[in-house]
Amino acid sequence: MWGIGMKMEEIFKSFLTEIEKCVSENVYNLWYSPLKPISLDEDKFTIQVPMIIHKQVLSGTYKDLIDTTFFSITNKHFNIIYLTEEEVNKIEDINKKNNDKSKDNLDVEEEWETNLIPRFTFDNFVVGDSNKLAVVSAHTVAEHPGQVHNPLFLYGKSGIGKTHLMHAIGNYIHENSDLKVLYVTSDEYIMDYTGIAAVNKGADSINYAKSFKEKYKNVDVLLIDDIQFLVVADKSQQEFFNTFNALFNANKQIIISSDRSPDDLKKLEDRLRSRFMMGLPVDIYPPDFNLRCKIINSKLKNTPLEDKLSQDVVEYIANSCQSDVRHIEGSINRLLAYTAMMVPAKIDLNFAVEALKDYLSTNVYTESSISKIQKAVADYFNITVNDLKSKKKTSNIAKPRHIAIYLSRVETDEGLARIGLEFGGRDHSTISASIEKISNELKSDEKLNNTIKEIKNKL
Repeated sequence: MWGIGMKMEEIFKSFLTEIEKCVSENVYNLWYSPLKPISLDEDKFTIQVPMIIHKQVLSGTYKDLIDTTFFSITNKHFNIIYLTEEEVNKIEDINKKNNDKSKDNLDVEEEWETNLIPRFTFDNFVVGDSNKLAVVSAHTVAEHPGQVHNPLFLYGKSGIGKTHLMHAIGNYIHENSDLKVLYVTSDEYIMDYTGIAAVNKGADSINYAKSFKEKYKNVDVLLIDDIQFLVVADKSQQEFFNTFNALFNANKQIIISSDRSPDDLKKLEDRLRSRFMMGLPVDIYPPDFNLRCKIINSKLKNTPLEDKLSQDVVEYIANSCQSDVRHIEGSINRLLAYTAMMVPAKIDLNFAVEALKDYLSTNVYTESSISKIQKAVADYFNITVNDLKSKKKTSNIAKPRHIAIYLSRVETDEGLARIGLEFGGRDHSTISASIEKISNELKSDEKLNNTIKEIKNKL
């Protein structure tokens, strides 16, 4: 029973002890051991969780168990609030600021709202060949705002890290200087500008226009995302031209992002496009296979899946999400949710394929180049594709299988995990051994060289 002297930590410790008796070890380690008690009010218990997925699982799948357990310990029903560490820190910052204001009776200047997302930093931006130039340029701008690469124009397909990099620049400047930083999307800029016309004429309209000018022309660093959407608003384009000139002439830093290069923004005014080209336009390419693997491993950190995924699973996701980091994030969240439901002893390739089969079905294992290689090899040796995928180890099957695996590696961009899955779910080491075997034999076996050439010609 919850006594007067029973503290929050004691209640939570008793809660974990009871939960551990009710669930499996895997479930406990995955969903309960990372939890931290934050605050206990009269009828509200606030708990910190590692990720948003924990909120969903704990408040959904395990809600009844949690409510019942707390009631059995305290004889009281609590409203359980789950917050991530970022949300906890944000609330603490707000409370601190409010306390500081209440202690100070002097007029305090209203704090500038940057609109930046604190979690997007240079430290957690994964760097690879496809984005290295953009990252180096972003660092340079962050360290010397208004002095070089002005404007910095980042462009590339959606979901490859442009927004993250913009926030990283803004956060670095905000933390290391007294400069006013403002991040907005082009949609927000348009809404702010068109809001002037929506206000009644007279003093209100004048005040709104003045507020707009102060917001956009008195900043030291302006970051505007998705500039391509400005094409739908002619008057907003005109005003942005004025804003751009005012900031540029005052040596204020401008950072812009778009899904296409300045030259391809044909519907924007020529005078705007020419100004975008004045600084440094940088193309960010979709991440290559190695970078996608690095991104996946980065996003697995501090999650229940960390250290539980084999390299085969990482490569499987990397091969399936070839152009969009958001797709990678969605795959990891889907895998987290499926793991919560199934609670497997291990997370291997077969489990991952089952968990993601619907989510990745449009991208993976259709008429791939691997299947064409398999058919060509099977036809050449007068066997079937099913023979290549089977567990048969007779020489008339094993040798063609080795050749097909070797060709799948050297003739495609597919990773070992993808190749292994296409060949009956073979593991990473088996695929690697087949490739090495054929590679070594090709150095001295002329007949094998001719066979490979003939099959390539069929392809």
